[in-house]
Amino acid sequence: MSQSGTPVPAPARVTANVIRGCLGNLVEWYDWFVYATFSVYFVSVFFPKGNPTAQLLSTAVVFAVGFLMRPLGGWLLGAYADRHGRRRALTLSVTLMSVGSLTIAFTPSHDAIGLWAPALLVLARLVQGLSVGGEFGSSASYLAEIAPPGRRGFYSSFQYVSIVLGQLAALLVMIVLQNLLTEEQLQSWGWRIPFVIGAVAGLVVMYLRRTMEESRHFQEEQARAAAQDPAVKERKGVRALFAEYPRELIAVFGLAIGGTVAFYTYTTYLQKYLVNTAGIPKSTVSVIGFAALFVYMVLQPVAGHLSDRVGRRPVMFVFCVGGMLLTVPIMTVLGNTGNPWIAFLLMTIALTIVSCYSALAAIIKAEMFPTKVRALGVGLPHALVTATFGGMTEPIALGLKNSGHETVFFWYVTGCVALTLVATLLVREPSRTSLLEAGEAGEAPASRPLPKTAPLT
Repeated sequence: MSQSGTPVPAPARVTANVIRGCLGNLVEWYDWFVYATFSVYFVSVFFPKGNPTAQLLSTAVVFAVGFLMRPLGGWLLGAYADRHGRRRALTLSVTLMSVGSLTIAFTPSHDAIGLWAPALLVLARLVQGLSVGGEFGSSASYLAEIAPPGRRGFYSSFQYVSIVLGQLAALLVMIVLQNLLTEEQLQSWGWRIPFVIGAVAGLVVMYLRRTMEESRHFQEEQARAAAQDPAVKERKGVRALFAEYPRELIAVFGLAIGGTVAFYTYTTYLQKYLVNTAGIPKSTVSVIGFAALFVYMVLQPVAGHLSDRVGRRPVMFVFCVGGMLLTVPIMTVLGNTGNPWIAFLLMTIALTIVSCYSALAAIIKAEMFPTKVRALGVGLPHALVTATFGGMTEPIALGLKNSGHETVFFWYVTGCVALTLVATLLVREPSRTSLLEAGEAGEAPASRPLPKTAPLT
């Protein structure tokens, strides 16, 4: 029992809550990746018939519009989570994603409704971008707060497990449908199936998330705010974030830049790189990518558990030093090998290094902020970095290749990882006697001044 009288969840209940939270994250990222995976099949449905390249470009632009909505989602849903609770924000997030998928699944073709078809597609992607942008901060805050002391790194690492699993699920659905349906059936109506699957799964997860327990830390923060003297004006939301936690915001930006660029380089762009530069067949690259991503997914809880044992910063330093020293050699060798086994080995090594960031991406940022601004503090800067650096990773890589300066991209990734190293130096390890542990031992969290880093209170 905590100081506020709120019961501390038992380990089994913690696991159940983490599963509910991560299932929603999985569904959200499945829906997000399904658009990119199946766009080649539905492109002619939403846009006027004509130039296939122009049609594909139109779907890419719509995808980018969804990306640009993520900062707005990080702001709005992050503030909502800090004001109304993690459970309500996560439920709203997966509901928005489900609505977006349903809209795409049942929107008539351009031949049937004209310009309303691309308009509804854009609207659906705007809603989905809002959803994904708000999911990260709320989910990171919830997983960090619901996990028991000493295991927060382990439980929080499942956020990226669910992200990668969503990507793999989208790819698996495509493989199954390609084997069950003809090309004509996929282009006619089969492409709608994965969106229906995502929408239905989202509605199921919406119900499951409504049954999650609210974070004890949020409940205690609500109790603290209610007991506060009304005459005392306390900053909240974005005003509090920028006025009281500028150092933490800069650290989150820096941490996210290198980690995000490396993540998109090795999980998304690398498969195109192996085809276009290394000359490995597409079918072989798909198998390499699937296998390497599966290993990467399994490594997340390993790295998270390690951070609970040795600390966050040492694990992050592995990512920073490994990324700075090995990015150029790995990318250089990958570009000059036609051996699929060597490609798989190097991709796995690269993703092993990235796992030392991604497994900690939620917890190391969540520990920087107090409960009142945690979801916003994690979600907003992360969404801004993802929409800019993450969204531009592939265009920068392809642009440099097209101009004959492909190796410059390797150094670009290295430089971004160097920024994460600088940010890691700004992060202080949570004390073993931090306010969170003190509160769980029976001491009121508000009884001492809040340190500006790693309070998780």
